[in-house]
Amino acid sequence: MTAESTAPAPARPTPLLIGAGITALEGLALAGWGAYDMVSGLFADPASLGRSEAGGVVLLLMGLFPLLAGRALLRGRRWGRSPAILTNSICLPVAYYMSESGGAMVAAAVAVALLGLAGIVTLLNPRVTELLYGDR
Repeated sequence: MTAESTAPAPARPTPLLIGAGITALEGLALAGWGAYDMVSGLFADPASLGRSEAGGVVLLLMGLFPLLAGRALLRGRRWGRSPAILTNSICLPVAYYMSESGGAMVAAAVAVALLGLAGIVTLLNPRVTELLYGDR
């Protein structure tokens, strides 16, 4: 055991925890949607069986990246911030097109947009930048 390993880890600021949590939540939503697509394809029209599974696999893999980015942020890895901000940025056009549907989708679109904005704002917080990149 070295002296370096016994040094206390720097405290993670609250905006980092919130941003990583939002990113992980978005990753879980994508992965869950992919799993749903794969399972629902088994009970759908047999002609569309392969397309549904392929789309589900793509969504499942797309959900793993934000999950890994959220985990990296919690561990203080700076590479996790770029994919996390990208994931949160993608929420904004998704929310716009959701709102175009009208009805109850407008409320869901507002929630998605607010989550995306909150993720971007928290991850671009100066305390998060200082923790990830230090004084330069």
